[in-house]
Amino acid sequence: MPAALTPAERDFLRLVSRAAYANPFSAERDGLDTRIAAVPGDEPDVLARLLSRLRRRLVAIERRVALAELSPEDRALVAHGTFFDVFHRFAADFDGLIAAQLEAGERRVAVPFAREVLGRLTGRGIAPERAERLLGFFWQMRRAWSFIGGGLVGQGSAMRALREAAWSSVFTHDVALFEAWLWDRLEDFATLILGETGTGKGAVAGAIGRSGYIPWDPARAAFAASFTQTFVPVNLAEFSEGLIESALFGHKKGAFTGAVADHPGLLARVPKHGAVLLDEIGEVSLHTQVKLLRVLQERAFTPVGGEVPERFAGRILGATHQDLDRLRAEGRLRDDFYYRLCADTIRVPSLRERLAEAPGELGELVQVLVARIVGAPAPDLARTVEARIVAELGPAHPWPGNVRELEQVCRRALLTGRCGAPSVPPPDDADALAAALRAGALDAGDLLARYCALLYAAHGTYERVARITGLDRRTAKKHVQRGQALAEAG
Repeated sequence: MPAALTPAERDFLRLVSRAAYANPFSAERDGLDTRIAAVPGDEPDVLARLLSRLRRRLVAIERRVALAELSPEDRALVAHGTFFDVFHRFAADFDGLIAAQLEAGERRVAVPFAREVLGRLTGRGIAPERAERLLGFFWQMRRAWSFIGGGLVGQGSAMRALREAAWSSVFTHDVALFEAWLWDRLEDFATLILGETGTGKGAVAGAIGRSGYIPWDPARAAFAASFTQTFVPVNLAEFSEGLIESALFGHKKGAFTGAVADHPGLLARVPKHGAVLLDEIGEVSLHTQVKLLRVLQERAFTPVGGEVPERFAGRILGATHQDLDRLRAEGRLRDDFYYRLCADTIRVPSLRERLAEAPGELGELVQVLVARIVGAPAPDLARTVEARIVAELGPAHPWPGNVRELEQVCRRALLTGRCGAPSVPPPDDADALAAALRAGALDAGDLLARYCALLYAAHGTYERVARITGLDRRTAKKHVQRGQALAEAG
């Protein structure tokens, strides 16, 4: 009779297998951890207790039976327990590797603990080829845990759901499915990130884009690329219609006046397992949407003035603050482009929602932002800034600029000792506009331009003007500049 796990061992390892592949930001994973550790949910060091129980079980199984004699199902359960054990044994080493790679930038760094990781995996019967893939998988999981958990802070349910959604965008809803079938196919899945201006859509995209799978390169004893090079963000609203195609797809020498040499576009810079963020995706013209649709469907693009298609190797992330249903209804967004883009959609909550749900998130965010501004954790300084915000702005402040506004408020408090809103436009500007209206001295274009200039003076950003007026950012900028010129002309 072949060797087998006992019913108790099998039940235990099935729980561990579920935990190993569960979303670490989910309530399911929290519940599994406490069940495996056999402790209450509020017990400290649940993970340490879990790992201790797991390691004792694995040692006892190895002493009692030869792993090669187990059934395929039992061997798979022991393998999943091994994955969980090895990953957490080297978690601190992977964290150190993240810090070292951030410092090294594009240069790939050595992984001195890789041989030991591979040895522990192959020592429990895992084939060398799969062990190398798992090493890359562990590296990916630890980066995702660091960038998602460390970059998307907040303990309310909205932020917990956001972290869970970001993790699923990297590993799908079923990590076992990802590890078996999709670890090198996620480039075929686009993600659309929605939310108001300033909510942190770029931070979500960056966490996802830097968490792609990077394979192990045994010849160089290093991972095949630096994660600092795998994420390429671009704000489409920064480019005029005449330049956006060259920026994205590149151009060939002689394609237009001034094209004195071949120029690779942003899409050519995205490596395999990398991602490009197309921010303000709602701003692109229908013509450019057609070309991007080809990238999404065929993973190919042709540089301006070129004839030979080039392959896009990475993944597309799109982001916008605009109402895409409205854009589709107005004919400004193609349905086929929209449907191909939104295989996965993540909504980033506004700061108003977050603070209404969990007021304590204000202090948590201020801690993070002040540390970012001064370059190191400064809890006492952050508490001083938070107290100033509460005293001057109060709990009812609407935070129209969301986290971006909060960061500028923190900077203002550090710089000036106060955090009140910027001064409103001078009364004479508003009075002059009102007088011109009463006199019937403005045509529709001048009226819109003067109004946009007034809004810009009050709020300081083209994005805010666009949001108030319902215009796209580039159009709002054009009207602001025209309104400023009209005001100067008197």
